[in-house]
Formats: sequence, structure tokens, C-alpha cells
Amino acid sequence: MKRRLSLIGISWIWICSLFAQINTERVMSVGKNALFFEDYVLSMQYFNQVINAKPYLAEAYFYRGLAKLNLEDYIGAEADCDEAIGRNPFVVNAYQVRGIARIRQNKYKEAIGDYKKALKMDPVNTTFRHNLALCHIHLEEYADARAQLDTLTSIHPRYIEGYMMKTEISLRQKDTVQAMSDADKAIEVDRFSAEPWIARGLIYLQRAKYADADADLTEAIRFSMKNDGVYINRALARYHLRNLRGAMADYDAALEINKSNFIGHYNRGLLRAQVGEDNAAIEDFNYVLSIEPDNWIAVFNRALLRDRTGDYKGAIQDYSSVLKAYPNFMEGYAQRAQLRRRIGDIKGAQADELLLLNAQISISQGKRPVIGKNSPTRKKSDKNIQDYRSLVVADAEDNTPAYKTLYRGKVQNKEVAIRPQGMFVLSYYEKPDDVKRQVNHAKTVAQINAQRLLPKRLLLTNAEAPLTDIQIKEHTQSIDLQTRRIANRESNKYIYFARAMDYYLMQDFDNATADLNAIIEIDSIFYLAYFMRATIAYKMIEVEKDGKTDMTKELGTLGTEFQKGEYAPIIADLETVLKLEPEFAFACYNRANIAVLLKDYQVALKYYDKALKIDPYFSDAYYNRGLVHIYLEDGEQGIKDLSKAGELGIYSAYSLIKQFTKKVE
Repeated sequence: MKRRLSLIGISWIWICSLFAQINTERVMSVGKNALFFEDYVLSMQYFNQVINAKPYLAEAYFYRGLAKLNLEDYIGAEADCDEAIGRNPFVVNAYQVRGIARIRQNKYKEAIGDYKKALKMDPVNTTFRHNLALCHIHLEEYADARAQLDTLTSIHPRYIEGYMMKTEISLRQKDTVQAMSDADKAIEVDRFSAEPWIARGLIYLQRAKYADADADLTEAIRFSMKNDGVYINRALARYHLRNLRGAMADYDAALEINKSNFIGHYNRGLLRAQVGEDNAAIEDFNYVLSIEPDNWIAVFNRALLRDRTGDYKGAIQDYSSVLKAYPNFMEGYAQRAQLRRRIGDIKGAQADELLLLNAQISISQGKRPVIGKNSPTRKKSDKNIQDYRSLVVADAEDNTPAYKTLYRGKVQNKEVAIRPQGMFVLSYYEKPDDVKRQVNHAKTVAQINAQRLLPKRLLLTNAEAPLTDIQIKEHTQSIDLQTRRIANRESNKYIYFARAMDYYLMQDFDNATADLNAIIEIDSIFYLAYFMRATIAYKMIEVEKDGKTDMTKELGTLGTEFQKGEYAPIIADLETVLKLEPEFAFACYNRANIAVLLKDYQVALKYYDKALKIDPYFSDAYYNRGLVHIYLEDGEQGIKDLSKAGELGIYSAYSLIKQFTKKVE
């Protein structure tokens, strides 16, 4: 029985000193509003501002950790709570959030330490003791867990979850008598809650007291009509009571709630077959096989039904598939032999009958064991073909607790491909983003914009926006204007740079490169010209290779088609940039990306490290470095980097953290 961690009790009231600056207070307030309305990524941007302004305040770290917890970035949440507790060890909710983050990383002993500290400050807190008991259950420390629950129910005698957890402990210890007593107490405390009725009903099922199970599960349905699992379990009780129509009605109800319930379709198919609804039964088994095409027990049941409904070709096909998977399944040969003889395939029937005769002789001589036992029910994971008439029951449930969160809107559930962030370029246009990530700053770019040396504000971006019709017209006119100025000898490097930008945006790479070359002749230390020339050379390779070098390819498939020599001019220009301006982080980043393309992963790490040393807030560098670490099987460091990237605004990092965490588990 799955239990849930509770976040109930995390207070939004934080006792802290008054902020000296009203702006910081307001940003913090707006961040908490965003957090309350479940916009976790945006809220982190506000908390980042507070942390940057006043890094000594614990509050912003706590709330940022809470946002990360809701994004399932458990490593990041734990780290932020560490920071909050380091600054103020008396903030009880920081221990609660860190405890949950640690539980989600299977750090149960560390979580126990957090909840014990929290309980010293708030000994009657239901949530803290609830989660502490869950940690002990995970570690199979059942005596400690029960002791905590005894204390909990003595302090809060109406807390039904405490009695339900005691029931779970008793079941884990295979003490059904005590489990029944615990469930009885839970019903006594709250007979209008479905969960204790479900628990006791399942205990009755285990003890083969099917009438009692039916009664309890019926009570549960009164209070939880939208729980398909309750209907599935009551159907099983009714089946054992030979109430086939009642069982079928329950399967119908379960499938109305959850159309994809595997057990509902499978068992309803069996019961439909028993009462002669053959075509409807075939539909159920077709659904089962659409999910599990190699479920040979379902295939055999469909074969029997096809046989009965006159679909002889389909039936023989199904029988043959089953016998290929289970060559010793005698019932299959017998059914196929009968069908083959019925449709006039005498030769095929005789072959099956001869095989059956030889098998019977072998069995009589003790040479071949009989397969299976044909039980009334079987677990879903059991694959004994002889049990083809048996109803399916669920396997033992995974008892891993999952905390109940009060928040929704989880961006980490979006599908995100495992791809590096792209190259940085100079542009006038950038795709709008729902969440402002980082201001990409470079001293020379800022000076150019401040002095208005170019027609438009220059940006550093790796999210270029395509030109609109109006912008295309504007840049065509700008090219004409800059060309006239150059012809009139008004030219300087910025006029050439303006025209190079126009050409670049218009996808005229050759002319753009020519203008950049002219700039370098005029001023050989103007590093932005080398940077743009490298960008254009990279894009020209993309075009030449039909996009096969694009950084949007999956990590690990990059660089397989090309030689390093093709990238030598790009690498040379980027190295020149770094000689002229060693603090230009974007050149380091692009150099690292080129190394990733060439599968020079150690070189890539070297340059990502340099970029992050220059700019510790460079989110794209954290993201890409994280992917490289993970590809090199350093998952812990990789997830840390992705966590930092998410903290700084690349929200897709949280989806990748979730994917990689599942792979590790």
C-alpha cells in the first residue's frame, strides 16, 4: 500500500528581520506570490535577485529550495536548504523541505536527522512525525516507526493516517491479526473515509473472507466512487462468490473510470467468455494485446474465442503463435488439432495429434512433467500458460512512499530531448521566452550599444529569432545605405560591421564574411569580428552538411561524420578572440560546443570550466557541462550542473534531471 509524504504544515509565515531596503522586500514578496500560484521557475528568478542583493538572508534560499522541490530538483532543493539552515538553524520548515528532498534521493537516515531536529522545535507537528515514521518504514525499522506512530496517535488521536501506517507495518510483518486490529481502529476513528475500508477489505481478500471483503469494499465505494482499483478488488471478491455478473459490472465501472486499466480488460474478457459474450471478450483481449503484444496467455484466450466465433484463420494464427512461444503446451496442440480437422486440414491435424500421442506416452513413462496447475487466480507477472483460465490479480504493490504535494504546474514533466544548448551569436533579435533567463553581457557589446554605433541594439543570444517581412525590408535598405557610405569613403569598422550584421541576418554569409575580413584589416584587435566570423563559418558548415553538425543533435551522435580540420578555422578564430579578450565567456562556451561536436569531451569540459570561471551565472554552460558529465558517466556532477542551470532559468533542465534520476534508480 503506497503511503504519501505530507507537505501539510509548511507555513508561509517566516519570522525574519525587517529588510532594510524596500525593493528587496518587494521582490521577495513577488517571488512568494509566484511560488504560491505555482509558477516555480519565475519565482526562482525573483529569489535569485534577493540572494544576489542580500546573500546573508536565509529566507530566499528556503523559498528557492521549496520551488526546486516542486520541480523535483531534489539535489538543488537540498543544497538550498543547507544554505538556509547555515544562515539560520532555527527555521523549522527548512528541515522539513530538506527532509523531503533527501527522502526522494533515498537518503532516509539523513532525513530522519532532519525530522528529529524539526521535532525538537515543534514536537506536536503531525507532518514531521508522519514523515519520520515513513523513513523508518523505508529502512524496515518497524519498531521505531510504530513508536513514532504511537506517539503521533496519542497526540492526535483523530489522525487516521497514523492508524493506516500502523496497518501497513503489520502487513509488512505478515501479522494480519494486528493489521486487522489497526484497520478496525482506523474505521472507528473515521468511518466516512474510504481508505480504512479499502485496507480492511484487502485484508479480508488475503484471508479468503470474500463476503466480508465485498462488504468493506462496497463501503469504500460509497466514499470513493472514482477509484478504479476498489472496483477491481471488489470484482475479485465477487468472482470468488460466483457473482459473475456483479464482477463484470465492477470491471465495467473500473474501465469507465480508467479506460487503460489492464487488469480490468483482461479479467472482463475472461468473464465475458464464460457467459458467452464472445465478440465483446475478443475486444477486451485485443486491447490487452495492443499494450502487450507478446502476452501469450491473452493470445491463447483470443484464439479460443476466435475458434468459437468462426474466425478459423485468426484462431490458427493465434494457436501457432502461442505454440511457438510454448512448444510443450499440450492444450494448444489439442485445440489446433481439433480446428484443423474441422476445416479439412487433415495432414496438419494428424501432425498435432501425433505430437500429442508422443507426449502422452512420455508422460506415462515419467519422462515429461505436466506443465502448470491452472489456479483460480494468478499474479500479473506470472506467465504460466496453463493458467489461461485464471483471473489476473495485481502484483505486490511497491511500498515506496510518495509525498503529497500541494502544488501543480510542473514544468519538468514536459518532454525535452537530451541536446546541448546552441552556439551564441551576435544578433539584433531574440526569441521571446516566458521566463527571462540571463542578461548576456560583454563589455565591448555594452560600449557599442551605449554609443549607438550600430543601427540597432546588439545582443548576444543562442535563441535567434527569424526576420519578419518588415525586418527583411529594413535590412535590405540598411545594406544599401551602408554600401553608399562605404562608396563615399565614410567607412570605418562600425559601418562595415553594421553591413556585416545585415548580410548575416539576411543569410548572405559570403558578403558578411568579406566585411568581417575588411574590419580585421582595419583593426586586427577588434575581437567581435573574429567571433562573428567563427559563427558564420560554423553556420556555413551546417548548410554544407545539411544541418548534420547542428548542436540540436543528440549528445553522443555528434561529430561522427566530420574531421577536426573542417573546424580548424572556427577554432582558430575563437582562440584569437580569447587571446584578445580572455574574459569573453561566450567564446569559451562556443569553443566548448565545437569540442562537443568533435567528441573531444575533455576539451569541452576545460572550456566550459573557463566560461563558468569568468561568469558563474552562465546557465547554458552549466547545462551543457552537465550533459557532458552525464555522457561521461559522472551522473552526480551532471545533475548538479543541470540543477544549477535550472536555478538560473533553463527550465528544461528539470525534465532532464527527472529523466536521468529515473535512469540512475
